Amino acid sequence: MSTEQIMDDAAGLAWFKSSYSGNQGGNCVEVAAGSGAVHVRDSKDRDGGSLAFTPEAWAAFVGFAAARPLTG
Repeated sequence: MSTEQIMDDAAGLAWFKSSYSGNQGGNCVEVAAGSGAVHVRDSKDRDGGSLAFTPEAWAAFVGFAAARPLTG
């Protein structure tokens, strides 16, 4: 998996979207690392707000998700 930088928003965050997301308009999220927090937002509703997690909480989530097989 690779990531693609999407844009810098007004807060100066560099948002990234996974290459797994593709361009089919499906369920995609963008992630940005900020000062002391990891921000997550819906790629289809960039103005709809974002969630912020501690780096430790985000790392725990990613580790949990990586250990699960993808189902379709």
